[in-house]
Amino acid sequence: MAEMKTIATNGDIAYRSRQNGIIQPLLTDLYQITMAYAYWKSGKINDVAVFDLFFRKNPFQGEFTIFAGLEECLKFLQKFHYSDSDIEYLKQTLPPTIEQEFFEFLRQLTAKDITVYAIEEGSVVFPRVPLLRVDGPLIIVQLIETTLLTLVNYASLMATNAARYRMAAGKNIQLLEFGLRRAQGPDGGLSASKYCYVGGFDGTSNVLAGKLFNIPVRGTHAHSYITSFSDFGELQTRILRDRRTNQDRDLVALSTEWRHRLSELLHILTDEASDGELAALVSFAIAFPEGFVALVDTYDVQRSGLLNFCSVALALNNLGYRAVGIRIDSGDLAYLSNKSREVFRTIADKYDIPWFADMMIMASNDINEETILSLNEQEHKIDCFGIGTHLVTCQRQPALGCVYKMVEINNTPRIKLSQDVGKVTMPGKKTAYRLYGADGHALIDLLQRSIESTPEVGQKVLCRHPFQESKRAYVIPTRVEPLLKVYWENGQIVRELPDLDEVRHRVQTSLKTLRQDHKRNLNPTPYKVAVSDNLYSFIHDLWLQNAPIGELS
Repeated sequence: MAEMKTIATNGDIAYRSRQNGIIQPLLTDLYQITMAYAYWKSGKINDVAVFDLFFRKNPFQGEFTIFAGLEECLKFLQKFHYSDSDIEYLKQTLPPTIEQEFFEFLRQLTAKDITVYAIEEGSVVFPRVPLLRVDGPLIIVQLIETTLLTLVNYASLMATNAARYRMAAGKNIQLLEFGLRRAQGPDGGLSASKYCYVGGFDGTSNVLAGKLFNIPVRGTHAHSYITSFSDFGELQTRILRDRRTNQDRDLVALSTEWRHRLSELLHILTDEASDGELAALVSFAIAFPEGFVALVDTYDVQRSGLLNFCSVALALNNLGYRAVGIRIDSGDLAYLSNKSREVFRTIADKYDIPWFADMMIMASNDINEETILSLNEQEHKIDCFGIGTHLVTCQRQPALGCVYKMVEINNTPRIKLSQDVGKVTMPGKKTAYRLYGADGHALIDLLQRSIESTPEVGQKVLCRHPFQESKRAYVIPTRVEPLLKVYWENGQIVRELPDLDEVRHRVQTSLKTLRQDHKRNLNPTPYKVAVSDNLYSFIHDLWLQNAPIGELS
C-alpha cells in the first residue's frame, strides 16, 4: 500500500489523506471504458445522469448492514485523473479504431462536475436505500462505477461482520483482529484491519494497518517461540532487575522455586511440565516484563502451560511486575478458560495477590460468530478473542452485492425491469429519511421523489411497500432523519469527514437506534424500507409504460 500524506483544505475543512496507491482510474472493468468511448462516439458527451449505489439483501442472514468506504470514495474522486502512462496503456489495449480525440477527452477528464450524496459512514443501512447517489455527466459517472463498488462492497461487508462479532461477544470483551496471514492478499488484509476496527474491534495484529490508520496493535508470540527452547541452558540471560530494590535477580531460579510451590497447590507434577516451555516463558518475560502475555497450549495447558506461566508470573510479581495474561490457541476453550480462571483465583487467594485472579485469558482458535455464541452459553471465562480467518474472509458470505444503477438521464427517469421483482430498480432522483417512533427506535426508512416535501414530525405519513400494493401503513414520526447528504460538489469535499474513531463510534450509536429483535442472531425481524405514495405511483406508472405487452394466440 502506498502511503500518501497530503493536507487538502476546502473552506474551513482540513483533513489528512492516506489512500491506497492502487485506487486510481484504471482500477475498473474494461467495459466502463469501452462504454465511455461508445457514449463519446454517439455524441452523448453532454448527457447528464443519476446513478444509485445500493444493495438488495443484508449479509450474514441478518437484517442490518453497516455502511463503510465513503471516505475512500471521496478521496478517489479528489484524485481522479488519467495519467500519461494510463493513456499510453489504453492506446495499446483498446482497438486501433479508437479515435485519438477520445484519449485527449480522457486526459482532461476530472470529477469536478459530479455531485455525490451519501449516507454518513458508519451508519446502519438497509436494502434498496441508496448509499450513494451520484449526479453528473454521463460518461464520468459511468466510468467511476466499478471503483466505487469495490470501495464500498468489501468495506461495508467487513464492518458489518465485525459489528456482528462485537454484538455476539458483548461490550466488555476485547476483540482483536488476527487475520492478515489469511486475508485475500495485502490489500484485503489492510482493508480488513481498518474496517474491523470501524465495526467494533479493539485492535489488530497488522502493524502496517496500525501505522496507516492509527489502530492499536497487539501481539504475543507463536508456538515456534516456545518450541525453540529445550532447556534452561539455552538462555543467554537469566537476569531481571527488581523494580523495588534495583537489584539484579535470577528469574530462572525464582520461577523454578515458584513451580515447586505451585505444583503442590495445584496438584500438578513438575515432571510433567516442560522445562523448554518454562525457559521460553522466562526468556519472553525478561524481554517484556511489563507486558507478559504467554501462549500456554504448546504442550498441555493444564499439566504444563498454566503451571509454567503462573510460576513466571509470580516470579515477576516478586520483582515488582504484573503479568498480563495467557493465550489459548487450541482445545476446549470454554473448559480451559474456566480451569485457567480457577487456577488464577486459587493462587490469588493463597498468596493474597488480588490482581492475579483477574489476569486476561485470550482465545484464538479459528473462532467465528457461532463459536462465540456457543461459548457464551457455556459460561466461558475468556476476556479477549483473537479472530482471523472467519472474520477477514467473511466466510459466511464473501460478498455484499452492492449494485450501481442508472435511475435518470437528462432529467428523464429510467427503470430496469426484471422477471425477478427484487431486481426492478426504483427510478428517478430520490431522497431518503429514517422515521423514529416514540420509544426512540427507528421505525422505517422512507424513500421519496426528490421533489416531495420532507416528512414532518407528528404528521401522518403513508408508507408503502415498493411493489406489493396491499402492504402499507401510516407512520407518525417523533423524529425525522434525512439520510442522504451532499459530500462532493464542484470538485471538492464539502462536508467534514470524521476520523476512524468517530466512524467507529457512529457504528455503535447507530446500532442502538435499532430494536433488539432486528439485531438478534436467530431469525431477526426484517426492518422495513418503504416508499411514499407518490413514489409508489411513479414507479408503477413507469413500469407499465416500459413493460412489453404480450399477445395471446
